[in-house]
Amino acid sequence: MMLTKGDDYPLHQTSEPVAFAGTDRNFYDRYFFNGYSPDGSIFFAAAMGFYPQLGIIDASFCVIADGVQHNLRASRRSGGERLDLSIGPIALEIDVPLEIVTLRVAPGDGPLAGELRFSGRHFPIEEPRFIRRNGTRLFMDYTRMTQNGHWSGWLSVGGQRVDVAADWAGTRDRSWGVRPVGASEPQPPPEGNFSQFFWLWTPCNFEASSLFFHSNDDGAGNAWNRRAVVVGDGGTERHFDAASFDIEWQAGSRRIAAMTTGLGGERRLSLTPAGPVFAMSGLGYTHPLWGHGLDHGPELAVAHDSLPETDRGWGNPLAMHVQALVTAELTDGGSVHRGMGVLEQLFVGPHEPTGLAGLMDPAH
Repeated sequence: MMLTKGDDYPLHQTSEPVAFAGTDRNFYDRYFFNGYSPDGSIFFAAAMGFYPQLGIIDASFCVIADGVQHNLRASRRSGGERLDLSIGPIALEIDVPLEIVTLRVAPGDGPLAGELRFSGRHFPIEEPRFIRRNGTRLFMDYTRMTQNGHWSGWLSVGGQRVDVAADWAGTRDRSWGVRPVGASEPQPPPEGNFSQFFWLWTPCNFEASSLFFHSNDDGAGNAWNRRAVVVGDGGTERHFDAASFDIEWQAGSRRIAAMTTGLGGERRLSLTPAGPVFAMSGLGYTHPLWGHGLDHGPELAVAHDSLPETDRGWGNPLAMHVQALVTAELTDGGSVHRGMGVLEQLFVGPHEPTGLAGLMDPAH
């Protein structure tokens, strides 16, 4: 058996110690954060992932400043311990569960450092459970909670300190379950691996409320997971079951130039890119060397790199999965609310309603 710190907390989900998370080697448990200055000039993101069956924990911290995306990555073997929330220079502290979390990045041989505290605006929302199979094989089965909030503290890029005040907003999520992680499996399903994935996610911050819309669609445009909800700072949730969207594409790409989400009746959300485009590969998504759960050996591994704005344009494989900072306008009857948010986008394969065809053919 393997007893760890978690076994002294009432966290058990099975009859085994906490270190053992079911039987699927793709089980993961993950934190994600983003934040942005009120004028949109600085954007940052962070993530930390546990992969109990793989024995790996990894983390990333990224900042876009002066048009350059700086990436810090770290990975180590976990030894089964699930409550050590530190990987080299990156550490998390759960100050108040479901309310306040602190992210610390220690100065090192790279340009990034900081201490940032996230304070939630509302109780986290639970998104519909994500379940998708590839033939008989389970491809995804996970739960995610999402929360908007404000940041405080500081960050530093190349020795230039930036104070982060309460008017810096952002989003965090926690997801856990099964999705592809670590090295590729040696025997793919007989039907082959998925060649279609359509993903939109739009967490937005307004003065007195938060809005969350996401959609996972199949190639015909049918949503297999979709949710739209407005959450007041007091915690009141309004759900919209008939949400739909319209996309205007940037010419010659699969990047969105503008998007409108219909929430039903006279309620609609309009999003327009108005700031940096963040490459999610900085956090390991689709990265060939720093993908989630990859083993970098018995010693702590830490790496730094950067992506200038020209390398985050459409066509670079490291920038196919992105978050774009957007201005948001929520029309609710006769009221118009303006705010900021992000528009996360990953489009692989066809999507008939929006005109996408082929594997990665640009939109028309």
